[in-house]
Amino acid sequence: FGSSGSPCDKNPSDAVANMGKPRGIRCARKLVNRRRTQLWADKDYKKANLGTKYKCNPFGGTSHAKGIVVEKIGIEAKQPNSAIRKCCRVQLIKNGKKIAAFVPRDGC
Repeated sequence: FGSSGSPCDKNPSDAVANMGKPRGIRCARKLVNRRRTQLWADKDYKKANLGTKYKCNPFGGTSHAKGIVVEKIGIEAKQPNSAIRKCCRVQLIKNGKKIAAFVPRDGC
């Protein structure tokens, strides 16, 4: 018997540390709570439920917004293109945030 490597010889605290989810007959509440906390590790779930789409986006989740032109600016294109894109600095009416907006069909 001695040190034959049977499960009874192992330290019980090691077994607790390596256990997975509970599988008992009355563990429904424990499983629900575990699932609720593990959901926040999912990137898509977190993105959908934290509300940062409305807090961080200057448009506040909408597709369009009205604003007042503050100044006209030219933004240089990335390499290898050397064009200067005609843009303007716009202050949104709904929240006062300033953004850069592209101006279409405004060539030299």
